[in-house]
Amino acid sequence: MAEPCAGEIRILLFAGLCEQAGWAEQQWPANPNDDARLTPRQLWLKLQLPGDLDQAVRVSINRQFADADTPLQPGDELAFLPPISGG
Repeated sequence: MAEPCAGEIRILLFAGLCEQAGWAEQQWPANPNDDARLTPRQLWLKLQLPGDLDQAVRVSINRQFADADTPLQPGDELAFLPPISGG
């Protein structure tokens, strides 16, 4: 997987989300001079991802679980993780 460029946010989808969306990784432009920073919730809506973000998906920013309304910074890695069951 490629590292995000300084002016981009790397977005990763896992498991069923990846299958439903038809992609696993994208780069999203992030302007460091914007007053209103993007949040995972805003990107979820802009990308028209399937399902309900609040009910069935965990958000990770730079490999740490985070709130869906946490402001993103250029260079961040954002991952959306569906519920995972296993034994």
